[in-house]
Amino acid sequence: MIIWAGQGFTPGVRAWYDGDAVAVASPELSKRDRLAVVGPVEDVARLVAKVYAEVGTTFRPFGEEHLIRHLVDRVPGLEFGAAFGWMDTRTAPTHQGGEPAGSHAQAAPQADRGDGLVSAGGPAWLDGDDGVEALLKEAAPSSYAWPGHPAVRRWAAATGDRAELLSVAADAWSAPEIGFLAGVATRPVARGKGLAYRVCAFVTSELVKRHGQAGLMVDGDNAAAISVYRRLGYAYRPVAAAHM
Repeated sequence: MIIWAGQGFTPGVRAWYDGDAVAVASPELSKRDRLAVVGPVEDVARLVAKVYAEVGTTFRPFGEEHLIRHLVDRVPGLEFGAAFGWMDTRTAPTHQGGEPAGSHAQAAPQADRGDGLVSAGGPAWLDGDDGVEALLKEAAPSSYAWPGHPAVRRWAAATGDRAELLSVAADAWSAPEIGFLAGVATRPVARGKGLAYRVCAFVTSELVKRHGQAGLMVDGDNAAAISVYRRLGYAYRPVAAAHM
């Protein structure tokens, strides 16, 4: 998580250490000014106070849940924000059916239920982002990744027999050493076909090949999503964020 927050030291990213504590301030990282922290709580508390004196208090401490819960008791004005999950993997998964996730192979068409939704194409990278915003508005309006954001690099999708987008996922906020999966969404009428699994398998495999590992963040109560990511080889870690 520290390496991900570093973002290859793009403009605006700064890092500090104090004893065994490390903090990385990364502006507008996955929609937030994040302050990734790691280390013994006393060292981290001392370091956070110093960092705030330099960069201001818009940055939200982010790290292992137990660390953040103890940190709010030691930094005046700091309040617990939310608990969620960080998941990562170094393994390139495979599509259902055993095809390599990075092969761009065509998925076998599924039976048409009468609504015209047949998964005929993909998963594959899209040439642009046409149709992604409309899908997100319908299926995942709270998504952090949206077309047009400079850190959202590209979108992958599974498409129907009419070339309509059925399920999408993005390569967004990736760092040189770890790719980041975001913007996962499937049209409500296309759910239950395993499309999200196959799109996420494709993107995860591409990220692992390019960066060596892949990561994501997920709501801790989203059991269905966590189950999909575990099947893809991701390991779950409870994390949390705080704010002033």
